[in-house]
Amino acid sequence: MLKSLSITNFALIENAVIEFSAGLNILTGETGAGKSILIDALGLVLGNRASVENIRTGCDFFKVEATYDISGQSSLADFLEQQGIEVAPDELLIISRKLSKQGKNQILVHGCSVPLAILRQVGEKLADMHGQHENQTLLKPETHLAGLDLFNSDILPVLANYQLIYNEWLGVKKQLDKLHKDSCLRVQRQDTLKWQVDEIIAAGLQENEDIQLEQELKTLANAEKIAGAVSRAFAYLDSEGQISVLAVLNNIKRELDSAAKFMPQLEQYSKVIGDTTYQLEDVSCELAKTADELECQPDRIAYIQKRLDIIYKLKKKYGQTIKDILEYYAQACRELDDYTNYEETNQRLTVSLAEHEQKLEEYAKELDAIRQDSALRLSKEAGSHLADLAMPKACFRIDISTTDNYLPTGRNSAVFLFSANPGEVPKPLYKVASGGELSRIALALKTAGVNQESAVTMVFDEIDSGIGGQTALAVAEKIAYLAKEKQVLCITHLPQIACMADTH
Repeated sequence: MLKSLSITNFALIENAVIEFSAGLNILTGETGAGKSILIDALGLVLGNRASVENIRTGCDFFKVEATYDISGQSSLADFLEQQGIEVAPDELLIISRKLSKQGKNQILVHGCSVPLAILRQVGEKLADMHGQHENQTLLKPETHLAGLDLFNSDILPVLANYQLIYNEWLGVKKQLDKLHKDSCLRVQRQDTLKWQVDEIIAAGLQENEDIQLEQELKTLANAEKIAGAVSRAFAYLDSEGQISVLAVLNNIKRELDSAAKFMPQLEQYSKVIGDTTYQLEDVSCELAKTADELECQPDRIAYIQKRLDIIYKLKKKYGQTIKDILEYYAQACRELDDYTNYEETNQRLTVSLAEHEQKLEEYAKELDAIRQDSALRLSKEAGSHLADLAMPKACFRIDISTTDNYLPTGRNSAVFLFSANPGEVPKPLYKVASGGELSRIALALKTAGVNQESAVTMVFDEIDSGIGGQTALAVAEKIAYLAKEKQVLCITHLPQIACMADTH
């Protein structure tokens, strides 16, 4: 239940704090006073899109904060816990939304930053908002099936199972359609893949081979320079006929060993010189070996250049690295195997498609049965509520039809039919309902589905549009009835509705 709403720098409102109670909360005031702005602000903390245009003129940001009592809403508490947000049973849930002129959007749910998608899911569990936009949605037949599905909670798990199989079926169908492409194109593709696979096999690539070859080529191309430098380095280390590093180190060690007989602490320095000498002797041997092995190898250079040329051409066709080329090769082999084993693959996919269609048919029939029953019950309940709303002769009916095709929501489509007067054949709602009738039909549907709604707060923005007199009183009584089951926030211009308020 919404406990309070705090608004700062939003549209016309500089600062406002509004407290709400259980039951029916009524907001009244002249046109332009800011009633709908309050509802817009509430919509922001429930996940509606925010715009910098909503920031009050001359201000740098707006902020909206709502406080909720969610005791008894176990599904919401479980959802919040899944998101890492823990709310103690005796705590109030605080949601805040702040937007700066620079477009920086800050959303906090109980002190935790969350993305807009999560806020919307929280908002769906907190409030059901209904305004003139939702009235217009009733005029779109494509929304009617979804509205019917919300009326009966038994539909949702069956629909979830159906949609899981439907997505798998769609994937198998796409694979089969691809396999069934024109046989000429299939043969051409098979030949192309065979040629590509053979080309990559013939190259005999090894991962990182190009890097190793490029380094070897760089070494061989500069063999003369490297050999000269290595030979000179060896000469500095250990050469006859001149003073070398090793000779000098041996002299130093000899002198230190001699002195250490009289001054033992010099032995540690002699040991360091000795260890260094042994290491440099190893280096000297390796340098001598390297100098002997280094030579210009024109045949090897030519081979490496040819090899790198092959790799370069393959990279242009199949990927930027040898790893990419080998991955393409593996993918091409799989695709070629599918083409080579066309009949086997075709049979496997056909059987899989049939199995999925059998499951789809079972779920589709189950959905149809539940929807037919729900349509009858909702039609009856909505008709009863319309009679209470000063439309005793009105007829509301939901027509469920079945298609031959599998759709994301099953094989059904739904159309709301309506006639206001006896003797008239019910026709599609969008063709015959007036504005006032549409408001009452929306209220009747909300009332019929009140026990199925998961949100504990219902919001009506000018549900009384186009009505007055005795009809307004009937609408007021219906809203008051809803407020016995839910917390209701209602904007109205009619005294008949305003006088029903628990909190005004």
